[in-house]
Amino acid sequence: MNIELRRIIDQVSRDKGIDKELLVGAIKDAIRSAAKKKYGPRLEIEVSYRDDTGEIEVFQFKDVVTEVTEPAREIAYAEAKKLDPECELGDSLGIKMDAAAFGRIAAQSAKQVIMQRMKDAERDLVFDDFKDRKGEIINGIVQRLDPEGIIVNLGRTEALLPPSEQVPREMYHKGERIRAYVLEVKRQTRGPQIILSRTHPQFLVSLFEAEVPEISEGIVQVLACAREPGSRAKIAVASRDTDVDPVGACVGMKGARVQNIVQELRGEKIDIIPWHPDPAKFATNALQPAQVSRIIMNKDSQSMEVIVADDQLSLAIGKRGQNVRLASRLVGWKIDVKSESKYSKSLKEGYLSLLRIPGVGEITANLLHEGGFTSAKEVAESNVEELIQATGLTEKKASSLIAAAQEMARGVPEGAPGPSETTAEVQEGQEG
Repeated sequence: MNIELRRIIDQVSRDKGIDKELLVGAIKDAIRSAAKKKYGPRLEIEVSYRDDTGEIEVFQFKDVVTEVTEPAREIAYAEAKKLDPECELGDSLGIKMDAAAFGRIAAQSAKQVIMQRMKDAERDLVFDDFKDRKGEIINGIVQRLDPEGIIVNLGRTEALLPPSEQVPREMYHKGERIRAYVLEVKRQTRGPQIILSRTHPQFLVSLFEAEVPEISEGIVQVLACAREPGSRAKIAVASRDTDVDPVGACVGMKGARVQNIVQELRGEKIDIIPWHPDPAKFATNALQPAQVSRIIMNKDSQSMEVIVADDQLSLAIGKRGQNVRLASRLVGWKIDVKSESKYSKSLKEGYLSLLRIPGVGEITANLLHEGGFTSAKEVAESNVEELIQATGLTEKKASSLIAAAQEMARGVPEGAPGPSETTAEVQEGQEG
C-alpha cells in the first residue's frame, strides 16, 4: 500500500507536471483534517511522509501532566512513562497513530484536497505559461459562442474574445480555427483569464512581424499604426538599411505579403505609409493618395491645417472622413483639411477682419498677417509679448490692438464695416 501511494504520487506528478512536494503536502493536510474531524479540532498532530518507503506517519502530541483535564491534548505522567521511560513532566510526547484508523473520512478528505491542489497547481502552470505571452498572436479553435464573447480553446486552457475586441461583421462558428492577439492575462480564483483581441492595432503590427522577415529581423520598423477594424488601416514603416525599401518589403512580391494579412483580416484595406520624422511630411504621406498643396502647422496645439486642390478634397478626407481620421491618428496631430478655394476665402475674410480692428489699416494689417496673425480673433486671443515678438510693434501699440480686437469680438457684429483706411492710418500715427 505504501509503495502504491508512492507510485501514484510519482505518476500524478509526472503526468500533470505538478511538483511532488505539493501532492505530499496535500496528503498531509488531508490526513490532518481527517484526524481533527474524528478526534476534535484541538488535536495536535504532525504528519510526515517517507519518500523511500511511501509511508505516511502520524504522531499525536500530548503534554505530560500529573492530572489529565483535557484528554485530547494531555497524557498522565504514569502512562507517559510506559511509552517513554525518559519523559518528564511538562514534556510534549509524540504518540504514533494508525493512519488507517481514519478510514473513509481520511480517504475522502485526501481525495478532495488532492484534487483541489491539482487544480490550483494546473491553474498556476497555465498562468505561468501564458503570462509572458501577452502581446503575441495565438491560434485556437472556437469552442462555443457565449453572451460574454467567443470562448476559444487553446489546448491547455480557454480564452475569451469579448464583443468589444471582435471585428464588426466577422462571424465565427464552433470548431473554426481563429487567430488573435493576447491582450491580457489575468489571475483569477477560477483560473487564469486570457483576453484576446482582433481589433487592437498591435494585432496588425504582429501580423506584419510574422509575415515580413525584414521586420522580425529588425531591418524594417513599424513606427505607427491606426485601424478602423474591418474597414481600413494605415501602418507607417521605416528602414534601417538604405538598400531596403520598407514599403516594398511589407507589400512583398506581387503584393503577396500584404494580401496574406488582408486575407487574415477578412478584407480590411491596408495603406502602408513611409514614416518621416517631420510631422508635415509624415502627414503628407499619410494622406495619400491625395496630393497636398501646403501645410500650416501649430506646434503648440499639435494641429495642422492641410490645404489641397479642390478636386483632391474628397480624396483627402475619404469616405465619411475615414482617410483624414486615420492619418490624424497615425501622425498624432490634429489634421484639418481644407480646399484651396476655401482656404483663400478664409484668408481673405481673416485679413478683412484685421482691417476691421479699430486703429488698423493696411500697413498694420500686413504686419500682423506676416507675423502669423490671420484674423482679428487670433489678435484678441494673443498677449502683448507674442504680438511684439511677431510684429515689432511698441508695447503701447500692441496692448492697444489687443484691447481693440477684444472689444470688437465682444460687440461688433461679424461683417460690420471698419474705419476707412485713411482714418485708420491717421490713428496709427497718433498712437505710435
